[in-house]
Amino acid sequence: MTTLGILYPGHSAEDDFPRMEILLDAVRLVVNHITVDEDAYRTDALMRAGAPERLAAGVAELQRAGVECVVWASGAGSFLYGWEGGHEQIAALARAAGVPASSTSFGFVHAVRELGAARVAVATTYPEHIAALFTSFLHAAGIEVTATRTAALASAADAARWGPDQVKELAEAADRPDAEAVLLPDTALHTVSYVPELEALLGKPVLTGNQVTAREGLRLADRRAWSPRLGRIFAAREAPPAPVARWGEGRAWAHSRRKGHSGRRSEPGGRGE
Repeated sequence: MTTLGILYPGHSAEDDFPRMEILLDAVRLVVNHITVDEDAYRTDALMRAGAPERLAAGVAELQRAGVECVVWASGAGSFLYGWEGGHEQIAALARAAGVPASSTSFGFVHAVRELGAARVAVATTYPEHIAALFTSFLHAAGIEVTATRTAALASAADAARWGPDQVKELAEAADRPDAEAVLLPDTALHTVSYVPELEALLGKPVLTGNQVTAREGLRLADRRAWSPRLGRIFAAREAPPAPVARWGEGRAWAHSRRKGHSGRRSEPGGRGE
């Protein structure tokens, strides 16, 4: 069983994580909540939520659960710190937790790279000036943003009330033909239940805040997981290991060679080599 720690701000769409836990084989997602003093999509409030001392205060419960890593499950609460500041944020979190750490924003970067995409479209619930900082974060990672669509909601509570139709409408409005994937960075949006529907609608991979947060934890734990119901980023199953020959088969083959039963050299990888 792989146990991943999730630090989640407030209470919005955290029920996405138990859904993913059901869909992922032998993966436990332990969610601990960070207290948010003001639920507002403003730069100051979001940065306070991601302050190192606030994150450090939330790791004790995760440590007691025996997590192998910790991921800060906030889009804006991580990318607002910028590329360098974001690295400092997760380094401080790793020191506090005593295990590898990352954040949703870096989860997006690693997921886009895993897909082999170079150009993406961004669909956000944040105000425009905050969405622009996510674009800058992606640019710092070498990812081109072809278009950004913002809904300019006021808070995570507003985002949590959105249903699938509103999320689909936002994603479709953001998409562009030259975008190789569409990103929805807000972890307050419920998205896990209908990522495949979004991908079918757009005809390309869709990456969402909570989905890439879980995947980032798996990356830190060096654990591969497969579940097509979580979108294309989880759809590639690794090839199983080659079957191991039963003891004695190689010996029998060698014995037949000595008796001259086979004059041909076996193909590379054949039994007995």
